[in-house]
Amino acid sequence: MTTTAVEQNGINAVPESERRGKPSDLFWPWAGSNLSLFGVAFGVYVVGLGLGVFPAIVTGAIGYALSFALVGLVAIAGARSGVPTMTLGRAAFGYQGNKLPTLLSYVSNVGWETVLVTLAAQGGAAILTRLAPGIPATTATAACFAVAALVTIAVGVYGHAMIMVVQRYLTYAFIVLTVVYMILMAPRLGTSLETTAGPGVWVGGVIFAMTLLGLGWVNCGADYSRYLPSSSRPSRVATWTALGGAVPPMVLLVFGVLLTGGDPALAEAAAADPVGALASALPTWFLLAYLLTAIGGFLAGAIMDIYSSGLSMLALGVPIKRHYAVLVDGLLMVLGGYYLLFVSTSFLATFQAFLAIIGVVMAAWVAVFLVDMWRLRGGGRSYEERLLRPGAPAVNWPGLVSLVTASVVGIGLIASADPNLADVVGFLMTDELKSGTFASANIGVVVALVLAGVLYFAFTSVASRRR
Repeated sequence: MTTTAVEQNGINAVPESERRGKPSDLFWPWAGSNLSLFGVAFGVYVVGLGLGVFPAIVTGAIGYALSFALVGLVAIAGARSGVPTMTLGRAAFGYQGNKLPTLLSYVSNVGWETVLVTLAAQGGAAILTRLAPGIPATTATAACFAVAALVTIAVGVYGHAMIMVVQRYLTYAFIVLTVVYMILMAPRLGTSLETTAGPGVWVGGVIFAMTLLGLGWVNCGADYSRYLPSSSRPSRVATWTALGGAVPPMVLLVFGVLLTGGDPALAEAAAADPVGALASALPTWFLLAYLLTAIGGFLAGAIMDIYSSGLSMLALGVPIKRHYAVLVDGLLMVLGGYYLLFVSTSFLATFQAFLAIIGVVMAAWVAVFLVDMWRLRGGGRSYEERLLRPGAPAVNWPGLVSLVTASVVGIGLIASADPNLADVVGFLMTDELKSGTFASANIGVVVALVLAGVLYFAFTSVASRRR
């Protein structure tokens, strides 16, 4: 398949004759999708737990590495089977039972692609109006939104081959521009941060960093490795996925931590508006390059989301070709983005809080998926075709019960600052816990991850003994 040809494979196993590339190719899509300026804000968030420079950097790096290690393990299944992530989930949850996590995966992907394109439009408009003050703010926002949406949809429609090429060159550009940006901002960096929290918060920092990065991508891990030859070494598939997803944002995390130490006021503003706030400190001559960096970083993530959301739609059983599924997702993204940009004044915060709840469910999902993959499918070697197609067992109750139980417990152990969802989550915590570090660390996500894996392992162990 050439780069300029529209990908015709859907959720079928990619034939060996169409497999190509090497595991190191996986570095580029994952690096590009995680090089947005959100990474700077993440560093500010981790410091907000009460951690100083060294603890914040160490805990953030560990959390990033651990969470993207999970994505790497999922990617192994894609390389070995040639099948996308949420379709493989049918083996662990049943053909019909898999529709619950797949629906949530779909909502999560469409939601995040909408948020990322919206942020690209908002940030681009803020910089564009500074470059050309005569342009009305609404016009600038609409223009940036149209460009962002069209690029995201077009690349998603062309599919895997186009994504791999586009993400590679976007990453090259981001690295160069980010280095220049950091050099310009270097005078504002510092290390004058004290650790005000106790040692237990170090664990909270690791968990928080996991929720900020890799746990949001576990439902996409196999989507980009399935075109690799099935003979690809699993360790290399996992390693290059993890390196691409974790290392570039670690650099941005360090920058965000040091910015907090050197210019707390700018860091606080960047936590709320990373694009606009960080642009205010730059010289005018670099603003155009910065605009491309900011918009491109968000779009790289949105491109990955729209491709995976199309595959999730097919895994739900919708009878449509993959590229048409991307067009449907693109329409939803445009409608959602229009609402966020031009109608709503509060929906974004509520929606992002809702996506945090989905994050708990996806953490439980990946635990069940990985236990099933390594315990029952030979590490991804032996996915039976009959388990992935119509006519397969409708529900695999051990998987579904593990998922639902762990998700309920996990949601009960997270908190939300959004008043619309505050009463839905955190029902297993006292008021004291809700107002402390325990809640801010979103520990419920990791509890759901561990509990789901333990339950599924126990259920399948009992079942195997009865045979």
